[in-house]
Amino acid sequence: MVKSKKGAGGGKQDEATKDSSQSSALSPQSLKEVLIYCDGSSLGNGQETTRAAAVALLGFRGVWRAFGEYLGSATNQQAEVAAAAIGLEQLREPCRVRVLSDSRYVVETMSGRFRRKTNHEWWARLDKAAAPHDIKWEWVKGHAGHVAQEAVDLAARTIAAAGHADESALSEAAAAVVEATGNK
Repeated sequence: MVKSKKGAGGGKQDEATKDSSQSSALSPQSLKEVLIYCDGSSLGNGQETTRAAAVALLGFRGVWRAFGEYLGSATNQQAEVAAAAIGLEQLREPCRVRVLSDSRYVVETMSGRFRRKTNHEWWARLDKAAAPHDIKWEWVKGHAGHVAQEAVDLAARTIAAAGHADESALSEAAAAVVEATGNK
């Protein structure tokens, strides 16, 4: 399923993605708050030459990091599911997370409003990644000028076109958000 994977961004590794020996029995009030924007891209979706990628951009205390994977011949929906999983997989301890995606498929399914009919292997990956966290799933309109969503969209398309996880595309995604937000 995954052919290559990379992560890039904010210079230092933030506390939420470090290995931690903390117990997962933390109260919701003590959880670190993390923001994840995610997007998938499937160039040539449904064709023999499909090239897909998924990217997640994590924000914690003003530090932004982007992570991405080249997925090969995955569909657009599979890439969207993978993008959310990639972001959550970076967290090394239970966190309170807002996951923002332009995929109603992901947001509505993870919120319990859509039934899972296909892509069970992909959903299993996301379920495993989501299990330890307190997550709020939010839909954000794609291609509407939202800096973080545009950054993950561009990075996912760049990685899909390149056929491998591209460190510079991930660094640029994180840098775009830092520049637009003043590192907030």
